[in-house]
Amino acid sequence: MLGEQLGFSPLSLDDAFSGRQRAKIEHFDNHVFINAYAVRFDTDAGELVSDEIAIFLTRNALVTVRGDDGFDMSKVEARWADSSDLVSAGASHLLWGLLDVIVDGYFETVESLDVEMEKLEEAVFDEQSSARIEVQKRSYELRKSLVVLRRLTVPMREVINPLIRHDLKLINARMVPYFQDIYDHVIRVADWTESLRDLVTTLLETNLTIQGNRMNLIMKKVTSWAAIIAVPTAITGFYGQNIPYPGYMAEWGVWVSVGVTVLASIALYVVFRWRNWL
Repeated sequence: MLGEQLGFSPLSLDDAFSGRQRAKIEHFDNHVFINAYAVRFDTDAGELVSDEIAIFLTRNALVTVRGDDGFDMSKVEARWADSSDLVSAGASHLLWGLLDVIVDGYFETVESLDVEMEKLEEAVFDEQSSARIEVQKRSYELRKSLVVLRRLTVPMREVINPLIRHDLKLINARMVPYFQDIYDHVIRVADWTESLRDLVTTLLETNLTIQGNRMNLIMKKVTSWAAIIAVPTAITGFYGQNIPYPGYMAEWGVWVSVGVTVLASIALYVVFRWRNWL
């Protein structure tokens, strides 16, 4: 009913109520429709939470449509109150306050992800096997959150960009520099998100490399011990022949075989230790 009274396009109303639209801006004769997402990082659950907000801007009004109360409008109201000197800009001021809070949420989210990434960096070099499994799991979770964050924030550049052009009649010229500031923040968030995506990919590769190196070290140790064990096996096998040989059926033959076994095993152990294989 409100949309009909204000003359909103049926297309924009349909997008507002159907939900799960991409972040976008659409221009109509008497209003502008913006679809945006507010995001936050749930530290306890370890996942990204998003809230879709449909925004209608007219010359004298700002209307928002939200599916739930997940987005805290009290922050927006506080932002409007703190910038009361811009009230003369009309509805443009209201739109700026709303978008500014949304983009500030992007910064808070990416900072939280950055903190989680630092914790992950410390855990990568943990020697415990349980920590390595947790690193692998956490890396994929953070990568998933960063992919979602990028998908929601990068299109905001195309949303904010038309607002800083002077040909948009519904935007008060006084507010253009403020929208330009939001645009710069969106660019910074996008760059920061890309950097964290590259970092989490590097951490995944580093974790796999460390696991591969540890496996190679284990294989070297197992192979070295197998080589040492093979020596007494070969010697005792030789002396176990049922044919005469030097020391056959003689006491000194036993001592020779034992001595050769001990000396050869010690020699192999020393060589492997010297090569850092054990």
